[in-house]
Amino acid sequence: MKKTLIVAFIISTAFQLTSCKVDKKKEVVQKKEVENSAYSLKTAKNTVDWVAYKTTDKLPVKGKFKKVNITKNGEGNTAKDAINGAEFSIPVSSLFTADLSRDFKLKKFFFGFMDNTKLLSGTLIINDETNGTAAITMNGITKDLAFTYALEGKKFKMNATMNLDDWNAQKAVESLNIACKDLHKATDGISKTWNEVAINITSVFQ
Repeated sequence: MKKTLIVAFIISTAFQLTSCKVDKKKEVVQKKEVENSAYSLKTAKNTVDWVAYKTTDKLPVKGKFKKVNITKNGEGNTAKDAINGAEFSIPVSSLFTADLSRDFKLKKFFFGFMDNTKLLSGTLIINDETNGTAAITMNGITKDLAFTYALEGKKFKMNATMNLDDWNAQKAVESLNIACKDLHKATDGISKTWNEVAINITSVFQ
């Protein structure tokens, strides 16, 4: 009986060790596949810049998000392959305009008036040689945002114009305008915050 138990234990242990080795081999293979991809968004230098507008003169207010996470895909043998189908998320906390007071107001009075918006997320789709679509989730709403793009060697540049009304962000825009009432006034005395935001994303592949 003891011999039978010992044999069973040895077989079970051997099976577990073999299983672990197989799993480790799979992990190594997967890692190698990622490392061998000619283009990877995870190792690329990704910058997300935006331009909002204030006053009736439509003065630009520039900013960026200092962090972008590639959550799925983002690998390929070409830059377009890496971009197409890539999923990403951007922490709102990484917003930066070089003005601490403005950063605080944007986070509290703009994004703070939206639903489920600690993160902005999306999926990039390449449609043809110059156009694409980004499915952007913000304020609990997912909408398609059309963009144009250009490839210069290993540099991918995309541009889009977001209408915040498409994400039901009217209350957030109004909240921000109230918080920045005097700062958003032109010589006509009218305070205005535009619902239009220009998005410029650049990825430089290694």
